Amino acid sequence: MSIFLAYGTTAAVARLLGAGHRDAALRQGIDGLWLAAGIGAVVLAAGWPLAPRIVLAFGGTAGVSQQAVTYLRISLLGAPSMLVVLAGTGVLRGLQDTRTPLLVAVIASAVNIALNATFVLGLHWGIAGSASGTVFAQTGSGAAYLVVVARGARREGVRGWPDVAGLRQAARAGAALVLRTLALQAVLVLMTAIAARQSAAAIAASQVGMRVWSLFVFALDAIAIAAQAITGRYLGAGDADGARAATQRVIGWGAVYGGLFSALLLGLRPLLPALFGVSPEVRHLLLAVLLVVIAQQPVAGVVFVLDGVLIGAGDQDYLAVAGLMSLAVFGIAAVLVVSTGAGLVALWLAYAAWMLARFVTLTLRARGSRWLVTGAVRV
Repeated sequence: MSIFLAYGTTAAVARLLGAGHRDAALRQGIDGLWLAAGIGAVVLAAGWPLAPRIVLAFGGTAGVSQQAVTYLRISLLGAPSMLVVLAGTGVLRGLQDTRTPLLVAVIASAVNIALNATFVLGLHWGIAGSASGTVFAQTGSGAAYLVVVARGARREGVRGWPDVAGLRQAARAGAALVLRTLALQAVLVLMTAIAARQSAAAIAASQVGMRVWSLFVFALDAIAIAAQAITGRYLGAGDADGARAATQRVIGWGAVYGGLFSALLLGLRPLLPALFGVSPEVRHLLLAVLLVVIAQQPVAGVVFVLDGVLIGAGDQDYLAVAGLMSLAVFGIAAVLVVSTGAGLVALWLAYAAWMLARFVTLTLRARGSRWLVTGAVRV
């Protein structure tokens, strides 16, 4: 839910950078980092005492629940750092620096693997070792971002203390993105709940299908993240024509990669069930679900790119409304699936209808000009 710390910060920083205000861009980024630390502290303070109740809600056995509480409580220690990582990533992306986040992510992953192996396999800390390794890696990543941003701030003469107005602005922009993210997450939760109530084979096939879908979605999201930074910088510089031209280019890239992913998935489709070791019943359902996944890739390529463009333009209010409209489309389709007793393929077709609704709402917005608001700050 806190992904807005990355997305919102990217857009705001890129816009100020495009306007030639690098010092103000860093000031905005620092406010985002303070907001992230504050939210992380609240999550830690609330989550620690509530951990047993949170775990109890999932209905696991006593042994599993005890392990889960241990893992959750230790993991919560990394919450402030992990949210700082999100905000720090947004700052550097907004400054058009994507290499440093890549370097930090690669090093953190390597450290995480090494620490987990040491704590779990070497010191035999069990589940606590797994959580501890991740917390150390997150803390190191957060510290790395703070050092990089602090160096940039010193060069520009920007103080590191929070600005109340900046914190308020960051929170206000984040509210709409949180609503958008809630709408997205609601669809995924409903998908899982409906599939789980169909059969064990249905939920297994749906989860494997969603993992395959997510793999390609994250690849498409890389173009969307680039679109955030590029769009924000063009609009900050007052170049609406440049922003529209860049949008057309990234839409083209999204569609091309979506088509390539469809072709790749079509070729891999017969092999994927064996890769996941599914049963014959699950295999039959998974092969059908993958056809829907394959068909959606070109549409998804455009959807994710336009999502990034409009986030970069600071058009969060429209994205929130569009997210709720698309959720309503999925809700209607999901009700039909449940009421008619249709199977898993029908559920995934409802998911495709949701993606199509997002495509319509985003392309209609992109064709207009109301999102092309120029200037250092979107008013």
